[in-house]
Amino acid sequence: MDLLNWLVEPLQYGFLTRALLVTVAAAVVCSVLSCWLILMGWSLMGDAVSHAVLPGVALAYIAGIPFSIGAFVFGAGAVALIGAVRANSKLKADTAIGVVFTGLFAAGLAIISKTPSQIDLQHILFGNVLGVTTGELIQVLVLGALTLAVLLFKRRDLTVFAFDRVHAHAIGLGTRRLSALLLGLLALTVVVGLQAVGIILVVAMLITPGATAFLLTRSFDRMLLIAGSVTAAASVAGIYASYYLDIATGASVVLAQSVVFIIVFLFARRSGVVWQWRRRRASRLEAARPAGQLAGR
Repeated sequence: MDLLNWLVEPLQYGFLTRALLVTVAAAVVCSVLSCWLILMGWSLMGDAVSHAVLPGVALAYIAGIPFSIGAFVFGAGAVALIGAVRANSKLKADTAIGVVFTGLFAAGLAIISKTPSQIDLQHILFGNVLGVTTGELIQVLVLGALTLAVLLFKRRDLTVFAFDRVHAHAIGLGTRRLSALLLGLLALTVVVGLQAVGIILVVAMLITPGATAFLLTRSFDRMLLIAGSVTAAASVAGIYASYYLDIATGASVVLAQSVVFIIVFLFARRSGVVWQWRRRRASRLEAARPAGQLAGR
């Protein structure tokens, strides 16, 4: 099989083309938001929101309404509930997050266990990207475009807020509003990502891209570009791998992103493990040379 046929063959199937579009759209939106989550130390919040939407998805399925509505309502509600627990107790942020998201996730599992004939647990937890309809594709593209547009429009304010909240407040930025905006966009992004990889794996799409880009650059603008482009490419590779290797599509996409992270972690210039090992080894060899050899150089 030549390369052109290898690339074109999967695209002959409409369901796989829709899966490719949905996955790339979700990957780009998740990767851009992940850059802010990594800088602000909000990775656990992404994990919390993605798990907390489960009861909303389950109730939406039971009610016969789009699951994105239930997911967004419960995602936003989880964020508000975490904030309320933190504001009215002495618990630290990670504790409040853990209590809320595990409670809501358990509630979702309980709802599903009572209505097993109406809800496919596998599709909710791990996604059903190969079963995406044209209407769901349009929904993901619209929500993704809206989220991305707001992120890019408020990019400067959100970046100042992420790097230095005190400075952001001092120059007149509404830090509470920016925090609420970012958390609301997180809930919306989780809704976008759910369709592609499900509740469990969307966490990886909200963390891995930003972590990968962070290892490659210290410029935030370049970080956004790297995260989006690398993640989109890895997602396409994951779709093709799932087709030719006959493995779960969502898992294949996340694995492709994880492989990219491992490569960057090991071989990235300056920050990679191999690069640092070579630099330390060169320093030890230089220090071990006799003084006479050093003077004669």
